[in-house]
Amino acid sequence: MKRTAATLTLLSALLAAAAGCAPDTSDDDGGDSGGDGNGNGKKVTLTLNWVPYGEHAAFYYGVEKGFYADEGIDLEIKPGNGSGATIQQVAQNKTDFGWADTPPLMAGIGEGMGVKSLGVYLQKGPSSVQFVSDENIKEPADLEGKTVAGTPGDAMYATFPGWLEANDVDPSKVKVVNVQPADKISQLAAGKVDAIMGFFHDQGPTIENTTGETVDYILFSDFGMNVLGTGIVASDKMLADDPELAKAFVRATTKSWQEVEANQEEAVKIMSEAATEPPPDNVLANQLKDTLPLLQGDGGGIGVNSEESWQETIDLLSDGGMLKEAKKPADYWDASYAAKG
Repeated sequence: MKRTAATLTLLSALLAAAAGCAPDTSDDDGGDSGGDGNGNGKKVTLTLNWVPYGEHAAFYYGVEKGFYADEGIDLEIKPGNGSGATIQQVAQNKTDFGWADTPPLMAGIGEGMGVKSLGVYLQKGPSSVQFVSDENIKEPADLEGKTVAGTPGDAMYATFPGWLEANDVDPSKVKVVNVQPADKISQLAAGKVDAIMGFFHDQGPTIENTTGETVDYILFSDFGMNVLGTGIVASDKMLADDPELAKAFVRATTKSWQEVEANQEEAVKIMSEAATEPPPDNVLANQLKDTLPLLQGDGGGIGVNSEESWQETIDLLSDGGMLKEAKKPADYWDASYAAKG
């Protein structure tokens, strides 16, 4: 792998492509929770990026264990319909917090939405190319001659040609077919495509459960492109009106993730019983297991981001044509809510 060199090359490649801090994670931080601490606190809503899957286990675990109640938060978790829709709901103050992917957050802010990231938790981006293990794909060069399904408009699709070029692969030697997000898994399961672009920690376990095949993947981030993943989003209005609530929500969420790492089996059981139409337990368990390695970034802990990681994502998306105007990290992310302890 040639991450550093590939990253530099990638920036040039993307330009040529046609189309286009840190939470105080201690349990005894002594901060003002903004709540009464007795579990009878303020009703708060969180809208997820999608229907429940293993990446969301920490929220259900935190509710069941009383981490949110300890902060005076009576949390209701709502399924989502894509990060873009979740960010729009946050911007319109139809939900208090959102759990959403970083590229659509940046795009929304570029369109004038009054929202901010309070910290990205999946700091190693989950963008990947997935395939059944029989394909024996180990690196981008192995995709030559393959058919890969992607969805126009998402970050993976936009940056895929540049990512191939940065890894010395001629994009014309990889056939890309356009499919809707909901059709990717069925296309791969039916053998109509050799691989799909997607989030491996979500789709991989589902495909394995559906097909009985072992699914492998190669991560964009392991070959020169790390775009920040999902995290907490809030509106500028909410942050102005009740910043202590936002701090309390971040504290409870970070504690939940810390505890889930050590109690995965229990977290799966809790989410399976509490979530609306969750995946089967075996899928849920594998999704959670695959999510946990994505939490650690270079900022110093769970939910702790660095200026450098935000700038890298801004540069990659800007050069890929996904941002009309590149802004500073502080225009997308408020580091004060998840600041390094």
